[in-house]
Amino acid sequence: MKIEAKLFLYGILFFIPVGLVYGFWSDGEAVGTVGIPLVGGLVGMIGGYFALLARRIDARPEDDELGEIEQGAGNQGTFSPWSWWPLVVALAASVAFLAMAVGWWLMAVAVPLGVVGLVGWFFEFSRGQHAH
Repeated sequence: MKIEAKLFLYGILFFIPVGLVYGFWSDGEAVGTVGIPLVGGLVGMIGGYFALLARRIDARPEDDELGEIEQGAGNQGTFSPWSWWPLVVALAASVAFLAMAVGWWLMAVAVPLGVVGLVGWFFEFSRGQHAH
């Protein structure tokens, strides 16, 4: 996680000065003058989280400068390739965005659909009481 932390923390060195230069050249245009330094702050928060996470976990093959590709072999996680729940969540998100353009009454459809999709996705591999 060290390379990820550095990648995001170096973003602070770009976005903060660019935001200040933009604010100077645009005579204080409100959106960019505030937005660009805020992006720097958001990038800093992500980089700070990755830096704290890098302290808690063991070094990964990606963190070794002399690491070989073979060191990263094996299982990388548990994935559900045949899951339909991400499609339900995406449909709910698209209806929610449509609600902002067409009418807020569509949120009454999007929110329950999103809750059902998230609960189904979360409990997809559950066994026992919450099994499907």
